[in-house]
Amino acid sequence: MGGLGDVVAAVGGSATGTLVGLLLGCGLFCIWWSAWVPAPRVDAAPRVTVSDRLRDELVQAGYDSVGPRSLVSACFIAFGVVVLIVLATTGVVPVALCFAAMAGYAPLALVRMRARRRRASLRELWPDAVDNIASAVRAGLALPEALSQLGRRGPEELRPAFRAFAEDYRTTGRFHESLDLLKVRLSDPVGDRLVESLRIAREVGGSDLGRLLRTLSTFLREDSRTRAELETRQGWTVNAARLAVAAPWIVLAMLCTRPESIQAYASPTGAMVLLVGAAVSVAAYRIMIHIGRLPEDERVLR
Repeated sequence: MGGLGDVVAAVGGSATGTLVGLLLGCGLFCIWWSAWVPAPRVDAAPRVTVSDRLRDELVQAGYDSVGPRSLVSACFIAFGVVVLIVLATTGVVPVALCFAAMAGYAPLALVRMRARRRRASLRELWPDAVDNIASAVRAGLALPEALSQLGRRGPEELRPAFRAFAEDYRTTGRFHESLDLLKVRLSDPVGDRLVESLRIAREVGGSDLGRLLRTLSTFLREDSRTRAELETRQGWTVNAARLAVAAPWIVLAMLCTRPESIQAYASPTGAMVLLVGAAVSVAAYRIMIHIGRLPEDERVLR
């Protein structure tokens, strides 16, 4: 019996020692783990696709009901129609492909040109819109009402988007979701900055909203005035680039009226001349446009 008691005591002591060792190990592991601060998880910024850029340009150009697929389809249709017409007229495949490529790019060029002009027009209207919001806030209106009144008293081109915002807010009563829809309808970098400023002011509160709006209005006016002066001075560069690129192709189009004059382009050497000429024209035009045109604002606050 004595020997059995000694064995039980030895086993109990060993188990107690093991338990104490495990507790000590767990405590040391917890101390070591607490010394490492996990890095906060940062969500990756949404990737802007070509379809998103095309959709923004369509909205900025005023073609809200047209989607990117419709624009791409129009480019392919223009390409195919011009190929058939020029090929039936001249019978020279390289010449037909050159003019078809120009026709295929024409719908996209039209959208971009209208979007650029409309952005320039809105750039002059945004300071007045911001002043209207600041006046409404100073008069005691809440932010949703201050934005909604732009649908009645704001600049003419901005009224449809803000009328739609007023309808969204009356329907749902959700200010942030209505702001997101407003950003989609505007698709404008200045509109994104204004919307995010108002969103922060709504969440944080405070008495600095009027000062923020006045500062934003002053900045937009100065930016618009500076851009207008620079674009006026550099406009001749852009026009000269367009004329220099268009001149040889106008001559080629005039030659197409006499099919016997362009039969030389049906040979491999003629096709190579057209290919090299097209590549040089595109490269020279892009370089001159890059040098002469001011950079456009991008939508970084989608």
